[in-house]
Amino acid sequence: MIEDGVNTALINKLKLFLEMIDFEHTLFGLPFAYLGAFLAVKGMPSFHDLFWITIAMVSARTAALCLNRLIDREIDKANPRTRDRVIPAGKLSVPGVWIAVFVFLVLLFYSAYQLNILCVKLAPLAVAVLWVYSYTKRFTWWCHLILGIAIGMGPVGSWLAVTGSFALEPLVLGAAVAFWIAGFDTMYACQDIEFDRSYGLKSIPARFGEEGALKFSAFFHLLTVVFLVLNGLLLKLGFYYYLGVIFAALVLVYEHLLIKPGNLKKVNFASFVINRYVGLIIFGATLMDIFI
Repeated sequence: MIEDGVNTALINKLKLFLEMIDFEHTLFGLPFAYLGAFLAVKGMPSFHDLFWITIAMVSARTAALCLNRLIDREIDKANPRTRDRVIPAGKLSVPGVWIAVFVFLVLLFYSAYQLNILCVKLAPLAVAVLWVYSYTKRFTWWCHLILGIAIGMGPVGSWLAVTGSFALEPLVLGAAVAFWIAGFDTMYACQDIEFDRSYGLKSIPARFGEEGALKFSAFFHLLTVVFLVLNGLLLKLGFYYYLGVIFAALVLVYEHLLIKPGNLKKVNFASFVINRYVGLIIFGATLMDIFI
């Protein structure tokens, strides 16, 4: 009975941890991260590389989310929308989450070591960007783009992981990801306009209001499509890829049709349900282009 109680407690803690890091949203970045690897070799990367790229991406994102929740815990506690999150509600301890941060950072560095020396050398830079992002809304309303850059490092990192050398091509794909993330994060942040203003936090919605923020969001997503097209031109991709870009653009248009100034009821649906299909569509279309 005691053992069953311990197991149940551990399972509950794991569920709370996965809730805190929004584990299902890791799927947002993985398709684009894999894309960098597939495009680098214009075919199937080795299982070894794909495995360690996956571990590296999951570790980086988990450490980043833990850091964000730790650094923002007092802000989250003050915000009515976020006060029930795991750390502000006291469901997980702060020291326990700090331990998780360092465990996943160690796993990130070990994954980089398993890939190549260039990844090892660049891993500290990736960690620095992930760490600094959590403080950016305290001093700049460009925080959404910095988040985009942090996640846009994914396809760049996976390209470097399989080639071991720098190139222009992954930077274009990384820019597409950066603007995609910045677009939906700007939209999502519209929910906290009044709180951000009262708390002295910086964000595009707090600076420009709902209408201005949604215009920024639409512009960022337009740039996403532009950079996806440039990626196709640079890598000489074909019909299936551009068909995927068209479908992804339509998904983004639909996302923006759902959200209007003064009506944010579907912002979570647009940001976290509809938006996840963009990466999956581009990834699937690119694989078709490469292998067919």
